[in-house]
Amino acid sequence: MRTCINEATTMPYSLEEDIISASEAGFEGIELWVDKVKKYLDSHSVDDLKELLEKNNLKPVSICPFFLNTFGDTKASIESIEWGARIAMKINCEMLLVCPDVPPKEMEYEEAIKRAGDFAKRCAEVTSNYGVKLALEPLGMHPFVPGPKEALDIVEYAGHSLLGIMMDTFHYYKSGVSLEEIESLPVEKLLLVHINDCEDLPREKLTDKNRLYLGLGVIPLKEILKILKRKGYTGFLSVEIFRDEYWAKPIDVITRESFESLQNLLKSL
Repeated sequence: MRTCINEATTMPYSLEEDIISASEAGFEGIELWVDKVKKYLDSHSVDDLKELLEKNNLKPVSICPFFLNTFGDTKASIESIEWGARIAMKINCEMLLVCPDVPPKEMEYEEAIKRAGDFAKRCAEVTSNYGVKLALEPLGMHPFVPGPKEALDIVEYAGHSLLGIMMDTFHYYKSGVSLEEIESLPVEKLLLVHINDCEDLPREKLTDKNRLYLGLGVIPLKEILKILKRKGYTGFLSVEIFRDEYWAKPIDVITRESFESLQNLLKSL
């Protein structure tokens, strides 16, 4: 399994600062945050971005977040995803992360899955022109896609080879996803793992600001990674933490502490 950091972990800093610091800390990959990419491209070219990544020996693992607006503005959703796929192709990035929206309350689950699957397939057909995958992210206690079962229902209904799911250990924990469910995941459909820990609070009270460095909270990260290792997952583990306390630190401290907490976890397996 390979090391990665998501730019959300260093949110107050610029894309250029993130890339340089992540590389110096020892990470192999980085997930690019959409808003930071847009800001960078206001004054730089996509070629500049590609060169910056290559100069710092960092693999662009994903661009995120994008939104699968099945039940909203589908046109804007597709346009945004195509924009991301076009950039991803040019910088040799293999995937975009997409978050689900919420169906109307009166819609049956089966109909919502069908609609979301059809739209996910449309989006994957667009990104296939650029050779870019889409990873659907379950969200903690989301009313439609709280865990891998629902995400896989959408992906399987869509039936497109470039569609898969991702795991965020915080969201899975908040939704009560069991180790048995993780054990049953089809590893070939697991495109990426966001890894983080969290405070010991009632799950319904957990928010992104309660995320912690690995090993400082209550998520059974060692058990999760042992399962993934046993199943043959060899992809990236991306540290994604939204925490004001960490954001207040110098960027090199954040990236170093993030890398060290991930390395310590991997060494304990």
